Amino acid sequence: MKNIMQEAQKLQAKLMEELQKIKVEGSAGGGMVVIEMDGQQNVISVKIEPQVLEEKDISMLEDLVLAAFNDAKTKVADKTKESFKTITGFPLPT
Repeated sequence: MKNIMQEAQKLQAKLMEELQKIKVEGSAGGGMVVIEMDGQQNVISVKIEPQVLEEKDISMLEDLVLAAFNDAKTKVADKTKESFKTITGFPLPT
């Protein structure tokens, strides 16, 4: 039983290490808004093309930021699943 717990802790540490390496970009509006996110779903940066601001359409900007965030979050989830499967040999439980 002790060996199983030690193995589980090693796998968890390795997975956390892999999550720290993940960096993704989510975008919307053809790259008008780009959000960079890490493997722990922390937003690292937000880039907004000046053209979006020139239009002064706050509602559109809000929609683009939301879409870019959701795109980045989906990409982090996909990368996390890949890392989990690579490390354990099993798909990530849902």
